[in-house]
Amino acid sequence: MSDRKYLHTERAHYMCPNMHFGIMVVIGAEFDERRIIEDIDVLKSVHPLMRSLIAEEQESSGIYYEEHSEIEIPVTIKEADENWQTDYDMVSSAGWNVQKEALLKVFAYPSESGTRVLFIAHHLLCDGRGLLQLVQEFADHYSNGARPDFAGEKLMESLDDLPDGSDLGFISKVLIRNANKMWRKERHRVSYDEYLKFEHDYDSKQKIKREIKSVDGEELDDLLGLCRENGISLNDYLVARMMIDEGTDKVIIASDIRNKIKNYKKGALGNYATAFGVVVKKKSSEIMELAKAVNREVRNIISKPDKEMLVLACYFNMDPELLDSVAISTLGSFESKAGRFVGSRMFGYEKRDGHCITNLGRIESSVIREGVFIPPASPANIKAWGVLTINKKMRICSIHSMEI
Repeated sequence: MSDRKYLHTERAHYMCPNMHFGIMVVIGAEFDERRIIEDIDVLKSVHPLMRSLIAEEQESSGIYYEEHSEIEIPVTIKEADENWQTDYDMVSSAGWNVQKEALLKVFAYPSESGTRVLFIAHHLLCDGRGLLQLVQEFADHYSNGARPDFAGEKLMESLDDLPDGSDLGFISKVLIRNANKMWRKERHRVSYDEYLKFEHDYDSKQKIKREIKSVDGEELDDLLGLCRENGISLNDYLVARMMIDEGTDKVIIASDIRNKIKNYKKGALGNYATAFGVVVKKKSSEIMELAKAVNREVRNIISKPDKEMLVLACYFNMDPELLDSVAISTLGSFESKAGRFVGSRMFGYEKRDGHCITNLGRIESSVIREGVFIPPASPANIKAWGVLTINKKMRICSIHSMEI
């Protein structure tokens, strides 16, 4: 069917563990269980992906979003003294069957300041900016009845949807072409049931340590002022900080590309982001000098579509069923030389020593008082930071993936 929304770049999130993340916010409105549930239904009515499950075509390898009007977003009402981090960990350890479970899970808690809500999204629903938008829509409707506009998703479907010049270079194309040939010669595929067994085993063994650091008031003002004086962004500073703290010369950062691609509809859910590695070999012990070097490298990358869109171009060039096999053949018992090659050489799943920052930026809100962004615990990373600043209160959620 031509109107089906197929997974293309999203396919990388389909059979990979820990492809979920969350945002917890405190809303300055009286706790009302009935309205919380009703307002989630309002969001579901304007966002088709919220009422979708993932389905597989029997006649081909196509995977698509299948709408189910009757689907319910699970909303769990908790007591005021219950810890939202415990609930997040519970979702993480349970796995996520995207063929049967909604792509969003919500927890709500009474709070001295009003209402605390935790949104946990599967990456197939949206990226981090998309979830922040969803949380803001909920908060606005819950606080003052502001109904969000309908925005039918138009997902990225091919390289043509990326900026001109985004395709892979010759060497990268050869590597992926050879991996595709190797995969097709193997003449097998990973079933979703097989993947779910692997995911359950992986999740049952994982250990993730989480810490949340607050930077606000004068400390944040001073930091922002220092960044302006040195001609760098706050994100440049954070990347340099991670490099120094973790003793690494490479940090992966997420990049919002909504204003660069050709088919994003304002307000739509979905994935409209890329990621790239920032490498500074000659590190300075002085953080501002290092941050300036980071700034130069980031500017260089985002000025060249083939560098900024590299990971998305890889997804578009790779056999979709090979993408399905990458995690399980590198981290599990599925035998695939092609999958293991991609997982170890290209995705970093074998070493699992990557460092990553996703900064959702700064917002001012009259209804949200503060919030925390919990980044996904990708199998490729040993450490990830999720950064969110609301009303001049910056929270850095650091997750450390322990050895399995």
